[in-house]
Amino acid sequence: MDAEQTTRADVLRAQILGLVTEYHAEAFPERPFVGGISNVPVSGKVFDDHEIRLLVDSSLDFWLTTGRFAEEFEARFAKVMGVRHAMLVNSGSSANLVALSSLTSPRLKDRRLVEGDEVVTVAAGFPTTINPILQNRLVPVFVDAQLGTYEADPEQLRAAIGPRTRAIFMAHTLGNAFDLDVVMELAEEHDLWVIEDTCDAVGARWNGRPVGSFGDLATTSFYPAHHITMGEGGAVLARKKSMRKIVESFRDWGRDCWCAPGDDNTCGKRFDWQLGELPRGYDHKYTYSHLGYNLKATDMQAAIGVAQLEKLEGFVAARRRNWQRLHDGLIDLEEHLILPKATPGCEPSWFGFAITVRPEAPFSRFDLVQHLESRRIATRQLFGGNLMRQPAYLDMPHRAVGPMPNADIIMDGTFWIGVYPALTGEMLDYMVEAIHGFAGSANSR
Repeated sequence: MDAEQTTRADVLRAQILGLVTEYHAEAFPERPFVGGISNVPVSGKVFDDHEIRLLVDSSLDFWLTTGRFAEEFEARFAKVMGVRHAMLVNSGSSANLVALSSLTSPRLKDRRLVEGDEVVTVAAGFPTTINPILQNRLVPVFVDAQLGTYEADPEQLRAAIGPRTRAIFMAHTLGNAFDLDVVMELAEEHDLWVIEDTCDAVGARWNGRPVGSFGDLATTSFYPAHHITMGEGGAVLARKKSMRKIVESFRDWGRDCWCAPGDDNTCGKRFDWQLGELPRGYDHKYTYSHLGYNLKATDMQAAIGVAQLEKLEGFVAARRRNWQRLHDGLIDLEEHLILPKATPGCEPSWFGFAITVRPEAPFSRFDLVQHLESRRIATRQLFGGNLMRQPAYLDMPHRAVGPMPNADIIMDGTFWIGVYPALTGEMLDYMVEAIHGFAGSANSR
């Protein structure tokens, strides 16, 4: 009876999954591009029927937390990123929170971060790289960025190290890497933790090695805008098993137990622990060693990621091609525009194409952005600009390493346009023509 039911269920599952391909073709047809009418997004999810099939397959399991797809994704993604461990979470922002919080663990003994310790970061960044520093009662130390690469100024990084400095936590901006040689040299010299926020840079390499594999921890995001998507989702990467256990504890309610959902007694002594002031034999599954959260991803999210992971290499190649096409088409406008460039030593996995309107240009960023948006070409600011000027951070405790002239220029003059894989050559040429048309008109005034 059970065997017959299972067989019937398998047949029905196969029929359902078979229909997904037909559904995808009908529901998501390709549409022609019409300049000025069609949208040119800065980013978006790129998928086919394979993602939907795995998503539906996962939903039919009705295993709503992490499961078989999560296990597969974590193992494969860790290899891609050149690390031993990848731990899924529900967003890139959660990944940053878990990673930074993990460095406060008592298990790290005299290397744990404590209230008042300093964490070096870049002023022109994304809020959720900074927020975990403040949420853990640590002090961000801001350094300026370089124009063109939009990465931390190496000289200011060196100047930022003080007696309370314990960590460096920065993002690889728009798919380009910060100077990992300098950062890792400082980390070794001063015994600093390093967290690489790799949310915008999956697939980038530094001197041939995957970005995200250098720091003690790294983070990624799988939001629809990013290199691969789960809709929502993220991951924390670790090179050491000891850090994996800490990360998983902060992610999973702060519990001491490392059993996967649905598993019991992985350690073989679930009722034989003596921790803290708990009575001996207190259930290890309900023993807590950190002030944690519940930030797990679902298996349905992971199923999409498994399908996306197979496309990552092609996605990265497409982003590089699209970036180069924009760069080649706009190189003659460098009199008025600062175009992006790679940090020496980096092979970027471009997330976007940053443009800074020079302060002396005959037009402003506002003027150029308004022109592009009117032609249905989407633009984005370079995240928070100079975060020290954002309302949320005006009264925060912090230390700044000198003035931040470039962060201010970024806040006033920088924006970015898309390079994601779904952009066609026709769309990219339309973007180049729109910028040229505007610049030519401004010059003739």
